[in-house]
Amino acid sequence: SLSVTPNPWSYTPDLLCFASPGQWAAPWSWDPTSICRKARRLAGRQAELCQEEPEVVAELARGARLGVRECQFQFRFRRWNCSSHSKAFGRILQQDIRETAFVFAITAAGASHAVTQACSMGELLQCGCQAPHRRATPRPPGLPGTLGPPGLVGSPEGSAAWEWGGCGDDVDFGDKKSRLFMDARHKRGSGDIRALVQLHNNEAGRQAVRSHTRTECKCHGLSGSCALRTCWQKLPPFREVGAELLERFHGASRVMGTNDGKALLPAVRNLKPPSRSDLLYVADSPDFCAPNRRTGSPGTRGRACNSSALDLSGCDLLCCGRGHREESVQLEENCLCRFHWCCVVQCHQCLVRKELSLCL
Repeated sequence: SLSVTPNPWSYTPDLLCFASPGQWAAPWSWDPTSICRKARRLAGRQAELCQEEPEVVAELARGARLGVRECQFQFRFRRWNCSSHSKAFGRILQQDIRETAFVFAITAAGASHAVTQACSMGELLQCGCQAPHRRATPRPPGLPGTLGPPGLVGSPEGSAAWEWGGCGDDVDFGDKKSRLFMDARHKRGSGDIRALVQLHNNEAGRQAVRSHTRTECKCHGLSGSCALRTCWQKLPPFREVGAELLERFHGASRVMGTNDGKALLPAVRNLKPPSRSDLLYVADSPDFCAPNRRTGSPGTRGRACNSSALDLSGCDLLCCGRGHREESVQLEENCLCRFHWCCVVQCHQCLVRKELSLCL
């Protein structure tokens, strides 16, 4: 049979669309049309953005969905795998745990990344390539005694003249719009510890995008020489951002509020305060072994595991010691895929038989 692979940007998780007062909104469930239709329920800046720049909201929504998919990839071997197919996901988000910190960070990062990319692609009228006079001059590993793009010490690339050019990615604009929409519901200094934690994690996500932005250059000169280099700032692949935030997830800092509720402190004394790029959480995570309506844990029964692995994907850890069973299943997979200009991938569906290990 022949099938057409759906456009990945059209995926919208079936989640809470808007939160009632006292709850968190779920930005990864955004559909830009429904968001702006419900603008009365949004904070002032959000409603303003909906009315004046709906195309930016569409990119923010696309970025939020990008963040969810990256969460599902990075957590694919964990007991909680960022599954967004049930209302239990909303209960996860109402807890100040490590997993929630990662979800908010990766979603804010996705929003910034998507808007920045749309600017460079010319899909938004409000922005474009990064203006040369606004580009921060990076300090190079090469180019001794000179500020400029990176190069190897003593190499032609390291000593060549250079100038900003090309189409640099305007991360500042992406950050601004991500911050404007995703942080609008919360105010710093409001005495709300949850708001402080979420704002920090949102910013840590955007920081992960910014810190992995790289300088790319193209050489110009006769006979392949590099007499002059034109350089620009380039967004990182989003997979790199996800990997960085997963590392931050593993090293996340537990915090508590000060007496006035206007600042955060390490929960363990004698630990240094967390940096801007660290992820923060307040409460320990459940073990996610068994279904639990209160915490939103779906459990791991029926999850596929690796019977020979000793890491998180292994049956011993993923199945929480309950054991596993072997099962032969017949699956449909895409095969014989072809790319048709522009821009559709058409695939056949092939039946394959696989041996799976499933948690009891």
